[in-house]
Amino acid sequence: MATPGHLTIRNVSKTYSLPGRPLVNVLSRVNLDVEPGAFVTIVGPSGCGKSTLLRLIIGLDDDYKGEIELNDKRIVGTALSRGIVFQDHRLLPWLTLEQNIGLSLENSGWTRAEKDLAVREHIALVGLSGFEKAYPHELSGGMAQRAAIARGLASRPEILLLDEPLGALDALTRIHLQDEIQRIWEVEGVTMILVTHDVEEAVFLSNKVVVMAAKPGSIVETLDIDLPFPRDRADPAFVALKRRILTAMGEDGGKTATRAA
Repeated sequence: MATPGHLTIRNVSKTYSLPGRPLVNVLSRVNLDVEPGAFVTIVGPSGCGKSTLLRLIIGLDDDYKGEIELNDKRIVGTALSRGIVFQDHRLLPWLTLEQNIGLSLENSGWTRAEKDLAVREHIALVGLSGFEKAYPHELSGGMAQRAAIARGLASRPEILLLDEPLGALDALTRIHLQDEIQRIWEVEGVTMILVTHDVEEAVFLSNKVVVMAAKPGSIVETLDIDLPFPRDRADPAFVALKRRILTAMGEDGGKTATRAA
């Protein structure tokens, strides 16, 4: 188990240049502080820069203004200290489950015994013991996403980024995987940042929800979710938080939220 990371984002702005078109301002002066071990979810309409922000945090793009630091060190390039899970599980079809997870440890510098132990522990963590030799086509959609989570956690990162990891699943599988992610977060103690369009998912999983608006992408409200775990989706307090987030997103009766100070 890694030490959970402290992520700091200060005045981050990002533009894209397209041939023959003016600059596109994707992110504008984004500020966010994610405490060690927190579960933070970012919600907002399509095009508000949620996934772009994750790309900057993971280190896939360093062409931006501002500062992004993990444990007081500027993020430069990708590193095993930052894991990521995408909407598409991206398992290699010619490798078994254990081989797919092990592939994420190739540059870890660990011994073979350490790698094997990490693979076994994280397969067990996501409830896939017994499927070590299975190929991706032999796994259900939910099992494949659990495998992707195991792969993201196997290197024991300080922070795990989840980019719509449940978006392609059916409703019942999605609810089950939400329970699994919440359990895994509590067991691992890792800092997690989730991007989702599902407001109920955000309230169910998070202790903080960040609401973004588009054109340009910016944070309009940050809400602390103080409900105890496990959470009841029918609880009036839960429903009230969903409504408040939808209002901040401008999707509740056409209302819009006042920008956070």
